[in-house]
Amino acid sequence: MTTRPRPAPVTALTADEARRIALRAQGFLGAPDRRAGARGVLRHLGAVQLDTISVLARSHELIPYARLGAIGRKKIEAAYWSGGHSFEYWSHAACVLPVEEWPHFAFRRRAYRARPHWYHHLPDGAYDQVIKQLHAEGPLTATELGGAKNKGEWWDWSESKVAVERALMYGEVVCVERRGWKRVYDLAERAIPAELRHDDLADDECVRRLVLQAGQALGVGTRADIADYHRLKSEQFDAVVEDTGLVPVTVEGWGKPAWADPAALESAPRGRHRTTLLSPFDSLIWERARTERIFGFTHRLEAYVPKPKRVHGYFAMPVLAGGRLVGRVDPAREGSTLVAKQVSLDGAKAVPAVAQALLEAAGWVGCDSVRVERMDAAELKPQLVRALG
Repeated sequence: MTTRPRPAPVTALTADEARRIALRAQGFLGAPDRRAGARGVLRHLGAVQLDTISVLARSHELIPYARLGAIGRKKIEAAYWSGGHSFEYWSHAACVLPVEEWPHFAFRRRAYRARPHWYHHLPDGAYDQVIKQLHAEGPLTATELGGAKNKGEWWDWSESKVAVERALMYGEVVCVERRGWKRVYDLAERAIPAELRHDDLADDECVRRLVLQAGQALGVGTRADIADYHRLKSEQFDAVVEDTGLVPVTVEGWGKPAWADPAALESAPRGRHRTTLLSPFDSLIWERARTERIFGFTHRLEAYVPKPKRVHGYFAMPVLAGGRLVGRVDPAREGSTLVAKQVSLDGAKAVPAVAQALLEAAGWVGCDSVRVERMDAAELKPQLVRALG
């Protein structure tokens, strides 16, 4: 009779230790690997979320910027899409993923193939026609495949768009880049290296790898934190966590069991902290409950909140400084001016950090000045304006 190995003894962490472990794991504490660039950030995080909103820049550009500083935006795009180093698929949401993770999403591709075809009707032959066209002409956008939409509402996809998105979910087709924010599709047989292009791994092997990867990228997390990283179910996490190598820990004030990457516990996190604006879709803060637990900071994306009900602004970006979230800026661009439409600060002590973050962001996107409009603490506006110089 075989028995499962017993979990390692539980380690107790203070809330501050857990916060610092999380910051280091996410690339915000310590010297970044600049030689690896944006591609290194992607492989370290394991997933970079995509989103349609573009204010300063699109979210997938903001992720390496927040960790590396003013890296060229064209370099970021090239790091993701050139040379077959990544692919787009459903992880936490639509994400750029390192190409070596392709085999570990076999469980999700199988699940999509087994599902009904939802509400999209697809006539006989439409799917095969898209595959045939990609084989002959690809890579192609949905428009080049015959049109992305019918003449109805925005969700009324054309037959070719339905077919190619279905093929994407099944793994027969890969999104190999974004061109003008349109997905560019190609056949997996061309886009994915032969040694990776298989669905050989069983579901539990796939999930085990993704739970471990999420635990390493987070440093320390609860069951919900780690499962949510790649949108796994709680029962999937429960089935594999003891076999991942993650170790159980308790964290002061969390009130829930947690697990940590054992490598993250080997040494105390040290080094420089980044001061930067964060995309709301950054994996450091994309899960609200975790952000509140680690930073005592409640953040909500208000882009889809009616304007009169917004508190902090359309795309309020948290400001990270000294390992803390010290405020929010809702940015916009007007020509060569970065506009801080609304600024919320954690007191006067946050002013220098917010000014630093705004100036660096302005330079990164090619702006030569910063204008502050509204502030929640109006008495601090003169001080912020002076700091912006």
